[in-house]
Amino acid sequence: MPIIVDIDVMLAKRKMPVGLLAEKIGITPANLAVLKNGRAKAVRFTTLEALCGVLDCQPGDLLRWEPDPTDSQ
Repeated sequence: MPIIVDIDVMLAKRKMPVGLLAEKIGITPANLAVLKNGRAKAVRFTTLEALCGVLDCQPGDLLRWEPDPTDSQ
């Protein structure tokens, strides 16, 4: 998938455990794992806003696009 989720990077920079982040943003650790492992099909803006607020970052710090190497145009 060409959208890369860098929540792990921000968690490491903030030295914050995943469980604490899940608690602070109000989602289950299982749902946060789906999001951070890139398996989510969508993310709500309210969740993105909460992530940015707790991690003190911008949406672009959490999500980035990379071209799909198997996609031939």
